[in-house]
Amino acid sequence: MRRKVEVKLLEWKNRGRMPLLLYGARQVGKTFILNEFGNTYFKNTLYVNLETNLQAADYFSGSIEPKRLICFLETLGASAIIPGETLIILDEIQSCERALTSLKYFCESAPEYHIAAAGSLLGVAINRHSFPVGKVESLTLYPLDFEEFLWALGEERLADEIRRNFDTVIPLPDALHEKAIERYRCYLITGGMPACVDAFARHNKLVLIPTIQNEIVNNYVADMAKYAGTADTVKIRACFNSIPTQLAKENKKFQYKVIQRGGSAALFGASIEWLSQAGVVLKCLRLEQAVNPIPVYTDFTSFKLYMGDIGLLAMKSGIAQQTILTGDSNQFMGAITENYIAQALTANNYPLFYWTSEHSAELDFVLQKGTDIIGIEVKKGVKTHSKSLNQFIQRYTPAYSIRFSEKNFGQNDTVLAIPHYAAFCV
Repeated sequence: MRRKVEVKLLEWKNRGRMPLLLYGARQVGKTFILNEFGNTYFKNTLYVNLETNLQAADYFSGSIEPKRLICFLETLGASAIIPGETLIILDEIQSCERALTSLKYFCESAPEYHIAAAGSLLGVAINRHSFPVGKVESLTLYPLDFEEFLWALGEERLADEIRRNFDTVIPLPDALHEKAIERYRCYLITGGMPACVDAFARHNKLVLIPTIQNEIVNNYVADMAKYAGTADTVKIRACFNSIPTQLAKENKKFQYKVIQRGGSAALFGASIEWLSQAGVVLKCLRLEQAVNPIPVYTDFTSFKLYMGDIGLLAMKSGIAQQTILTGDSNQFMGAITENYIAQALTANNYPLFYWTSEHSAELDFVLQKGTDIIGIEVKKGVKTHSKSLNQFIQRYTPAYSIRFSEKNFGQNDTVLAIPHYAAFCV
């Protein structure tokens, strides 16, 4: 399964010098991509799972001097570890704090070795333990975006056509547009979790997908119980389970009272942070002003929470697959579409922000590219009346703005009309 992160992994290999930490939620494909990368670009790959290989994890409790560790790892893999030729993969490193600390010493005294570490709850673990600041490179792997989904289905030419027309803002031929819309709606159901995409690519049966997604969600819940205390687990699960309800509201701002009467940031704030650090949810902060630089005008007390994967939101919400496939005007499709755009922007490394104007208008997303501030309006269908976007343009006169809908590519003054399926191009 082709992933865009491969390019960044190759850049890291060629730079060398620092160990790599690969972040990402459980089951987004971290282990698979690292093993594939090792098999493709190295002569040898040594894989160690520090959660299941207790002997290896215990060895890190002694001296973590690199020469000692390399000697042990060679015996574990029954082969020599050769700088530049061997990739060492330390998986589930969050379960072994000393292994995480050892990366600092590999950076300082043994930078010739290529070490890539991964873990499903790295963000959570690093928040609890010491972190080798400045001694590692970091990458985050997200669920497959829509372009990677098309690649998995053998639709590379369609993906290329979408990119080409995004650059020119010229409409796709109607037949291609309709095909892209159909694939996009399938993606809303499958989402980007590799197991789901692989099952759909192999069998072309959407009815198989919810079972796989339910298993993934159960694994998330198991992680909550494993890595958080009992009381914290209850609160984390309550926050997680409330997301579809939060997004179904007309005002999608996260409200603690939806979780529990009398709920507050003091009660649930840490739980939301846990979900965010685990990569399970995406946090979108409110902007008080949409001016350069936008991060300094953030209201940290007001935010929206999206699911990290659109397919998991569709499954948890209970929305019927046929409702999504037919483009039904179901009200919750607005939340589905908005979550999809949030996921696409996150995959392209944009921090998520939204803007409100004295509660009279709310713009779904605001991006900063260089010095340009870009307003983004998200519409679930072909109706594109944009009161909030118009107010945003009048107030801030951006160089251009984007309106996502099911309409084909086009442009009206400074507003680019972009179909949903092209969100990966932004």
